[in-house]
Parts: sequence; structure tokens; C-alpha cells
Amino acid sequence: MVNVGLLKEKRALVTGGTSGLGRQIALTFASEWAHVAILGRSLQRAREVAQRIRDEQKFPEQKVWFETLDVSKKSEVDDAIGRLLTLWGGIDILVNCAGIRRDVLFLRMEEEDWDQVIATNLKSLYNCTHACVRTMVRARGGKIINITSVVGLTGNSGQVNYAASKLGMVGFSRSLAKELASRNVTVNCVAPGLCATSMTDSLTGEQRERILKKIPMGRLGDPREIADAVVFLASSRSDYITGQVLIVDGGLTA
Repeated sequence: MVNVGLLKEKRALVTGGTSGLGRQIALTFASEWAHVAILGRSLQRAREVAQRIRDEQKFPEQKVWFETLDVSKKSEVDDAIGRLLTLWGGIDILVNCAGIRRDVLFLRMEEEDWDQVIATNLKSLYNCTHACVRTMVRARGGKIINITSVVGLTGNSGQVNYAASKLGMVGFSRSLAKELASRNVTVNCVAPGLCATSMTDSLTGEQRERILKKIPMGRLGDPREIADAVVFLASSRSDYITGQVLIVDGGLTA
């Protein structure tokens, strides 16, 4: 039986799509036959992801698109997404995955540490969604998936700025879901636990063991497991789900 793809011919935009979870989401979307657009900071990494998609899926040039920019700058986002809309004519799926961390105890936190995290993680959510949502409303259909974190739900020492930005994403999503439901546009969050990405590579053996003891499944998450959850929310199988937070954390917050 031929796999026709859960996202066949859907036009998907992934922010933060050049590394980590965003990269895996972009690759997984392509494997489900979606057209994939990537926003990120690194031109080299964006080219690598786009080329891998073309090589693996045999996609033509117009089905894979990328742009490098600062997602916290609204003018840059508006210009880039405007070009994408001209090329594709619309966007069916938006995944807001761009994010950074500047971990430090609050008493030592500089204003810059706060501003950079809020701008990249939360302001970009407004910028990218605002640039895409009108085309979804006009089409009377669309999927918006925002990648938050279990840290936004539980809090964590040394991550006041990160937790604030990630919980802000939840409030944003639940409120926007109510506004857009009548237009058949769903807005949901995926909240990953700790995953095996470049962010966890720097953990010492002792730190890793301490973390694993808190996770009932006894292991870190695989980025592909997060991407599969995002695919579900991006597909027609989740059409009656909106304003929700799907936690994928191996039981950490159970």
C-alpha cells in the first residue's frame, strides 16, 4: 500500500526550522508529502535542510523554500512571508518553533537576558502568526501549532525568562483558538519534555542521570516523537481539537 502522506500537498511553514526540533518537524512534514518552508537564522543550515528534503523526497524546487531572518523583527517576517505567499498563494500550516534560552538565576539575570528570550520566543509568535493568519481565515481553514515546553507549565529554577515566554505561548494559543474556531482555523500547542538535541548534548553524566530519574519512562525524548505529535495536530485527524496543549514528556508532568 502506497503511503499518500497525512499532509499531502499542504503548505507548511516552520520557524526555527534549521536546527533541533524545528529541523526534525520540517523533515517529518516533508516525509508526509507537505510543501515545506523554513525560517531560521543560519543560511548554511537552511540550505542543508532544504537540500536534504529535495534529495530524500525528490521534491521540485518550488515545494521547498527557506529564508534567513530574525523572527523577532516584524518587518523582516512580513517581507519574507509576503514573498512566500506570492510564491505559494497561501499557507495551510504554521509551526512556531523558533526559540532560545538564556538560563541564569533571576537575581543575576540581566535585562538583555530577559529581552532576548521574550523577543525570540514570544514576540516572534505574534509576528509570524499575524503574517499568516489572514490567508487562513480567507481560506476558512488552517492549522497553527506552537511549540511550548513543559517548563512553561511547571517552572524551573534558572529559567524564569524561558518559562514566562513558554507559558505566554499557551495563553496566546488558547485565546487565539477561541477567536479563529468559527473560521475552521485550529490553534494548539505541543509541550515537549527534555529531548535529545544539541541543547542536551552539553549535560554532564551526573546531570543526565538526575534528569532521567524524574522521567517515568527513564529516557530522553526523541525529536521524531515530538514531530509526530505535531504532524497529528497539523493533519485532518485533529480537526475537532483546538486550544489544547499536547504534552509529550515521557510522564514527567503526570
